[in-house]
Amino acid sequence: MIEQIGIVGAGTMGNGIAQVCAAAGLPVVMTDISDAALTRGMSVVANSLERLVNKQKMTDTDRQAALARITTTTDTAKFSTCDLVIEAATENEDLKVKILKDLCPKLRPQALLATNTSSISITKLAAATDRPDRFIGMHFFNPVPLMALLELIRGLQTSDDTHAKAEAFAKRIGKVSITAKNSPGFAVNRILCPMINEAIFALQEGLATAEDLDAGMKLGCNHPIGPLALADMIGLDTMLSVMEVFYQGFNDPKYRPAPLLKEMVAAGHLGRKTGQGFYSYGK
Repeated sequence: MIEQIGIVGAGTMGNGIAQVCAAAGLPVVMTDISDAALTRGMSVVANSLERLVNKQKMTDTDRQAALARITTTTDTAKFSTCDLVIEAATENEDLKVKILKDLCPKLRPQALLATNTSSISITKLAAATDRPDRFIGMHFFNPVPLMALLELIRGLQTSDDTHAKAEAFAKRIGKVSITAKNSPGFAVNRILCPMINEAIFALQEGLATAEDLDAGMKLGCNHPIGPLALADMIGLDTMLSVMEVFYQGFNDPKYRPAPLLKEMVAAGHLGRKTGQGFYSYGK
């Protein structure tokens, strides 16, 4: 049974995962490289839970209980009692491999290890650990507290028992899980990211304005947000990283990143987080 959760990273994904686990009644240990990062992460969780109370989707008692279940520390040795540790660091393969290698000696032999990657090979990351059979991809979607999906990705080495426990964990924290094989982008991003990349090509070619392209997909395809606005939300640097993984992984020119996407990233126009992407956000 998975009863205690460890999370590496207190950023957008890490604090979101911590929130849903704590709200579901699971004790959480969340780490990051600095106390300042942990303080920022807990502030986000506190504000998010406060909004749920204001919307009458949670009682104040439950909010306080959820916050009390999250322990923050810069010491990953505190993961020694965790049943599942989820790595939610930046989408960088070398960084993830380093984190996973450092974690393994600190975990219980039977503990499961997961990565919240959106595109990096689960099989390759599993091979960097001492427990490839107990390693799985858990791709949460942003914002974690609001998005119902949890995409589970099996590496070549992932055991049936690990997959079954991951499915049960997803259900316990209120997520609906789907399972994909290990392949660049897995299932959701395999479809989503090339669509966004194609929208950037269309903008680059002057086919239509950003506003019209997004309006077309929202009103013509019933998407809740247009692809260019979504790219800004994801982060254009993240989008570029994912498309480069596709391009290299499939060795197929149809996955080449749009030149405009490369230009935007080179200019530091990364979307909402910098205040400028395909739209301006007034920062």
